[in-house]
Amino acid sequence: MAPSLAVHARRGAAALATAAVLGAAAAPAAFADGSPSPAPGLYGTADPKFDGVFRQSLAFMAQNAMGVTPAKPAVDWLAGQQCEDGGFPGYRADPSKACDPKKDEFTDATAAAVQGLAAAGGRAEAVRKGLDWLKAHQNDDGGWGYQAGSPTDANSTSIALGAFAAAGQDPAKDAVKNGKNPVETLLAFQLGCDAKEGERGAFAYLKDDKGLRADNLASAAAALATLGKGFVVEPLKKDADQPVKALECSGDAEGDKAKPKDAAAAAAAVDGYLVAALDKNGGYLLPSMPGAPAKPDQGNTADAALALAAGGHRDAAEKPLKWLRSKESGTAEWAKGQPGRLAKLILATRAAGGDPRDFAGTNLVEQLNATGPAPEQQGKRATGGMTKEDEKKDEGVTVNVWWIVGVGLAFGAGIGFLISGRKKKQQL
Repeated sequence: MAPSLAVHARRGAAALATAAVLGAAAAPAAFADGSPSPAPGLYGTADPKFDGVFRQSLAFMAQNAMGVTPAKPAVDWLAGQQCEDGGFPGYRADPSKACDPKKDEFTDATAAAVQGLAAAGGRAEAVRKGLDWLKAHQNDDGGWGYQAGSPTDANSTSIALGAFAAAGQDPAKDAVKNGKNPVETLLAFQLGCDAKEGERGAFAYLKDDKGLRADNLASAAAALATLGKGFVVEPLKKDADQPVKALECSGDAEGDKAKPKDAAAAAAAVDGYLVAALDKNGGYLLPSMPGAPAKPDQGNTADAALALAAGGHRDAAEKPLKWLRSKESGTAEWAKGQPGRLAKLILATRAAGGDPRDFAGTNLVEQLNATGPAPEQQGKRATGGMTKEDEKKDEGVTVNVWWIVGVGLAFGAGIGFLISGRKKKQQL
């Protein structure tokens, strides 16, 4: 049965939202009067209406990965955004006002916040409640939509899987719904050998009456999730590099034989798709958002670099990073003052074995720290982990550094959860 017009409308809204999350569109303008952030502890001065939670979460992940401890007011701000039932909104100006579960709470925001709070440390109860919300709002097929009741999509499912991994849980065991393994649910969105050449191995954002359609945003997010990783990925060693292989197809590949058999094979195949897509454009990806101008997308390109680094492909990850560092890319101006975008660049650069403190002569970590309250510590925490004190506070909620999402997640910064089925809204 063909999807209804309402489903198509939701798909467009969800695609727009997730594109914002993972970097496909411009950030909203700063407040007209040039005033600072409306809430103490919030990172960035741009309007947080659609991406406040996501950009704050990405900032914590990037800081933790670089040995920076965020200020307590900043962590309090993010924890204070959580709704009573454990879910998170894109942003709420008045935390004392109760959330509307049907309108205010989003899968991507909740999953990103879980990862961010796990990275910040000391918020075990908030992390637990966030995971409980994800389980309670899981679709019958085992996956997640951008909002409770919306159709399962690859992006929201990928970011949710990352949240469980960040909390030290195995979603294939701890997030099974009606006997449905969410990892296997995600794999159903991958294009196989029966797709046209150039799209094989990619992931679709949604399923509809036209079948699966390759989507760069979904592909980068799923590349991390199929590896059991989220937005934080351990750095590659200098001598580590795994070759990228495209999905191998024979002439008789049909049905189930046309697709990778498991998560590891799926991850390898989508990496092959990403490399081909990057090479086609000279080192960058184009936006996935329907109707977006066909011009280089820095956020989506950073997502691809992170995904390839997670797959162990150092040389392949370096190509998009090289483009991002170039003056021609405009990345420096694109990320200036934008905590979510800076965080994405930090996470991708670090994962590929680079130095985020020297990104084409720019100290990304310093720039990120400057968008929020002065950090409590800089460089004293072990890269990618928590202090023993934090681990004790978290009562067993450990940080299993890996992707994320965001971002993917805020426009170009990490960051699709900010759109209802009735209205299309932008975020970071």
